[in-house]
Amino acid sequence: MSDFHGVFPYLVSPIDAAGHIRESVLAKLCDDLIKSGVHGLTPLGSTGEFAYLDAGQRTAVVRTTIEAAQKRVPVVAGVVSTSTADAVAHAKAYQKLGADGILAILEAYFPLSDAQVEAYFRSIADAVDIPVVIYTNPQFQRSDLTLEVIARLASHPRIGYIKDASTNTGRLLSIMNSCGGDIKVFSASAHIPAAVMLIGGVGWMAGPACIIPRQSVALYNLCKRQRWEEAMTLQRKLWRVNEAFARFNLAACIKAGLSIQGYEVGDPVSPQGALTAEQRRAVEAVLEDVG
Repeated sequence: MSDFHGVFPYLVSPIDAAGHIRESVLAKLCDDLIKSGVHGLTPLGSTGEFAYLDAGQRTAVVRTTIEAAQKRVPVVAGVVSTSTADAVAHAKAYQKLGADGILAILEAYFPLSDAQVEAYFRSIADAVDIPVVIYTNPQFQRSDLTLEVIARLASHPRIGYIKDASTNTGRLLSIMNSCGGDIKVFSASAHIPAAVMLIGGVGWMAGPACIIPRQSVALYNLCKRQRWEEAMTLQRKLWRVNEAFARFNLAACIKAGLSIQGYEVGDPVSPQGALTAEQRRAVEAVLEDVG
């Protein structure tokens, strides 16, 4: 299994008013992020607005990211559906395009039992020959992954990672304790990355890394070297980004931040809205503060 670790920015999905993916903008963003030292790229995470894109748009985002990466860093593509068959089809298609891993996400309308949740993720992992990162975000998802389900999924030969977007760091430690070395934990922007690294995390997959990639990589390197005092000094500074973004729509914040930095990524997909002028100024102030 591939060794995924470090900073994986959750990419935005640049899109114009007609619904076309701005492939050149996304390719430039990917290239710049790689040159900034990130360890991987994740298209179609939460910041990628996967819930608002159709199948063609999703495929364009994944294909563009893979082509831009040119195997310099691994690309872990998000797969999400309410339907197991649909998720499996997309996972297979993304592997064929050249994805190095799959970020498996479950959307649910009707309630699901633990057995049904587990079967969804197993079906995706059974369908591909590349590593699978299972994803849980209880703030937005109807069906969460319980510790028991996570432990059972960790026995699957291709499920080696979890991206947990809860705000419960104790839950992350419980996952590590119950799964041992069978599953590695990625933090989210809802967690404090340095704290997750301290307890045994392997990195983070998060939208803010799109706009502060160099600072994020510097934080990761300090954590890996166990220079915790320096790491926490930097973490306290960078946490201002997370605090600001928690007040607004995340995709809108990241797109505003990238726009301020010169990337024409467009507005969030409707019915989401762009930041107001006042909110945009708040984002700009935070970016100036963190350099």
